[in-house]
Amino acid sequence: MRFIMVSFFTLLATPIFANDSIAEMGAGGLIYVNSASVEMVSEDLFISQDEIRVDYVFKNNSNKDVTSIVAFPMPDITGSPYEGVSIPFLDNDNLMGFSVVINGLPLTPKIEQKAYALGLDVTSILLSAKVSLLPFGDKTFERLAEISVMPDGGKAYIEELEKRGIIENDRYDAGEGVKDHLTPIWTLKSSYWWEMTFPANQTINVSHRYVPAVGGTAFLSFLNQDGTKGETYDLYVKDYCIDAPFINAVKRELVNGEGFYETYISYILKTAQNWSGSIGTFRLSVDKGSTKNFVSFCGDGVKKNGSTTFEFVKKDFYPQNDFKVLILQRAE
Repeated sequence: MRFIMVSFFTLLATPIFANDSIAEMGAGGLIYVNSASVEMVSEDLFISQDEIRVDYVFKNNSNKDVTSIVAFPMPDITGSPYEGVSIPFLDNDNLMGFSVVINGLPLTPKIEQKAYALGLDVTSILLSAKVSLLPFGDKTFERLAEISVMPDGGKAYIEELEKRGIIENDRYDAGEGVKDHLTPIWTLKSSYWWEMTFPANQTINVSHRYVPAVGGTAFLSFLNQDGTKGETYDLYVKDYCIDAPFINAVKRELVNGEGFYETYISYILKTAQNWSGSIGTFRLSVDKGSTKNFVSFCGDGVKKNGSTTFEFVKKDFYPQNDFKVLILQRAE
């Protein structure tokens, strides 16, 4: 559901990160429009901590082939001194092992990456200093530390990054005196893209597989150990639809001395609005990974269909929001 289609306006045009949409190239960049020809007949989406699988069926309802750039934006990755994100393949440009298969034939996608801080594109600033755009990983931290001690303006450069909201100096004392710890806080936006043709009056099958960048905390943040509301309680009610049965079940475990850590997974869903009409059939499956885990997400008509799996199916589905999953794992 996170496809972008980019109509060819000029041979010099290149895709940039954006929400999924049919698009045309204007003087200032991509201009997003709705698809009048290609509909999403079905989407089968599977989400777990280990893998995300997406199988689409598209149909071109026009009498002409539609050749476009198609893109699949990934969820944002934002640096923080307080939270961590598990990046599956840190030393590879294909950070999540993303793959594409079209009608049974594999295709190698390209990737577009941009870095943003305070709403501004700071990609060139980081690349000019040979800083990785990924706000996590040893290489990024090591390069920032190298720059900070350079005699020819390194300190001034670091101060400029702080001023522009690109990094934060997370100072702490680990028993050896107060030390600086330069922490990236910019946001990485990534989009995989490729060119493909939707044949006239035909359906086409498109499949993706990748390992998600899983976020999480080392503790329970929406409930305190005594069962009272925690710092993220209201946010989790909104994002993950945690309800009374879920909360009471967790509280019972807390009373028994159990501890939890949180894992969350995001999927960009609502951009399917830009295809022709609604999704004919949408099927979502979520696997919480273990019978000991707790899971919560927003959805109507959710049914348990396995020891660790849940699903719902919708006809003529028109997504209004992106999709987020909260999984609680025991701190054994």
